[in-house]
Amino acid sequence: MISNVCVFASSSNHLDKKYYDDAEDLGALLGKNGKNIVYGGSRLGLMFACANNVKNNGGKIIGIMPERLYNLGCGNPEDCDEFIITKGMRERKAKMDEYSDAVIALAGGFGTLEEISEMIVQKQLGYNKKPIIFLNTLGFYNNLMKFFEIIINEKFAKSDTAMLYYVANTPSEAVKYLINYNYEELIYTSKF
Repeated sequence: MISNVCVFASSSNHLDKKYYDDAEDLGALLGKNGKNIVYGGSRLGLMFACANNVKNNGGKIIGIMPERLYNLGCGNPEDCDEFIITKGMRERKAKMDEYSDAVIALAGGFGTLEEISEMIVQKQLGYNKKPIIFLNTLGFYNNLMKFFEIIINEKFAKSDTAMLYYVANTPSEAVKYLINYNYEELIYTSKF
């Protein structure tokens, strides 16, 4: 059963309003559906817009932040039900993975791309069966999905690699996918 959803997202406070609207809607839907959030632990950007609405709708917030960012004053332990400080970014990602049952990437920069890519590879190699979702607000991930198609078409990855992740165009579509996800029906069988 999916209880804790890890959200990777931008920490920018200077984006188009639609990105924040979708982050807030996603958080509200997660909270209303009994889900908690695992996130980067700050009061910044899309990640906090989502986390705050999870909490406002009955869910819990688990913040995980590397020590360097915490020492720079980025931490938000006050709003978190649990707040964990890690040595560095690699430890942070490992802890986020450990605490989560599912992963959603909202719009974000290089950090978000790196985090979600690692989760796809872990699933590809059989380290987890977690649902991995891209929330494609305003078509943000359209070009990345085209690049993924090139990777597959040029045979850098097998065709069933596309089954490792799901692209949702709305927060409600993302949550519906989570609620209906069945680990036992995962049929990805790519062999090396």
